Amino acid sequence: MANIEPVTESRYYRKEGDVYVCELCPHGCRIPVGGVGRCNSRRGEEDILSAYSYGKVSSICVDPIEKKPLYHYHPGTSIFSIGSVGCNMSCRHCQNYAISQTVTGRKRTTYESPEEIVAMCRREGSDAIAFTYNEPMIWYEYIMDIMKCAPDLGCVLISNGLVNERPLRDLCKVMDAVNIDIKGFTDGFYMKICGAHLEDVLRSARIIFEEKVHLELTYLVIPGLNDSREEIERFCVWIRDTLSPDVPVHFSRFHPDFDMMDVPMTPVETVLECRDIAEACGLNYAYVGNIITDDASDTYCPECGTVVIRRTGYLVEIEALEGRRCACCRTVLPIVR
Repeated sequence: MANIEPVTESRYYRKEGDVYVCELCPHGCRIPVGGVGRCNSRRGEEDILSAYSYGKVSSICVDPIEKKPLYHYHPGTSIFSIGSVGCNMSCRHCQNYAISQTVTGRKRTTYESPEEIVAMCRREGSDAIAFTYNEPMIWYEYIMDIMKCAPDLGCVLISNGLVNERPLRDLCKVMDAVNIDIKGFTDGFYMKICGAHLEDVLRSARIIFEEKVHLELTYLVIPGLNDSREEIERFCVWIRDTLSPDVPVHFSRFHPDFDMMDVPMTPVETVLECRDIAEACGLNYAYVGNIITDDASDTYCPECGTVVIRRTGYLVEIEALEGRRCACCRTVLPIVR
C-alpha cells in the first residue's frame, strides 16, 4: 500500500493579507496561495503555509562520519544519512545541485514517515541520523518529528547555516553535532555566488557554539574567489576569537561543478597553505578535504603533539585516545566518543 503524504503545517510563518511570510530563514519569503518559497520547501495552501517537502526523501545511505565531514564526533563510525530536495541558497558551485536546486515534485522522491526513518536507522545498526545531501534546515518540521519519535538517537546536520535564530535555538535542543559550510569570508562572495549574506551564517555558528552543540566548520577553497591569504586569515582569526581555537575546521579542495565549470580545481598547495595559516593563527584542529595526504587529516594532541587519530581518506585508526584523553599526556580533547 502506498504511503500517503500528509499536508504538514510550517512551524515558523505569519499571515499578511493575501500572503504568508515565512520566518524560517533570513530570506523572509512572501508566498501567495499556490506559490513556493526560494527553497522550494514552503508552499502556500488555502489555509496554511505547508512544509511542502515534509517526508520526501531523495537519498538514503550509510556513510562514514568523516565524509560529512565530522572528525571529532564519534570518529571511525558510520552514520545513517538521509536527504530531500531543495535549498535556501543558490550556490553556483553546488556539488549536489541535482537535488538541491530541484523544485519539489520534479525530482523523484519517496515519502517516508518519521517512524519509518527511525526503523530504517535501527535496522542499519546506527545510533544517529545525519540530515545531509541537500539543505536540512528547510526540512525543519520533519527533523523535529523524527527526533521526537526517537530522542535516544543522535541528530547530526550538515548545513549552510542559513536559518533564523528562534528556529535554530529550538533545533539545538535536539541536535548533537553540526557541520556548517562557510562558503567564503566576504559578503560580496556570498551575495554573488550563493544568494545569501555572510553575517546570517556566522550568527548561526555563534548560536550553535553558544548552545554547546558539537560544531565543525568547512571552507571550500575556490581559486580566485575566496582563497586569498588575507581572507583565510580573517576567517581563522574569527574562529579563534569568536568561537574557540578548538573548533575543527576543514579546508576542502574545489572541483568544477554546476555553473562553475570554468573555474579550475584548487591546487593542492593552496589547500595545504590554508591549513598552515589556520595553525599559525592559533587553531588547534585544521584539516584538509578532497585530497589524500600523509598527515594533513590526522588529529594531533595540541599539548604534546602526539597523533591521536590517523586518517587516510575514510580509513580511520584511533591510535592514542583513551576515552577523550590523549593517551600520552592525559589532556582532555574536544572529541565526542
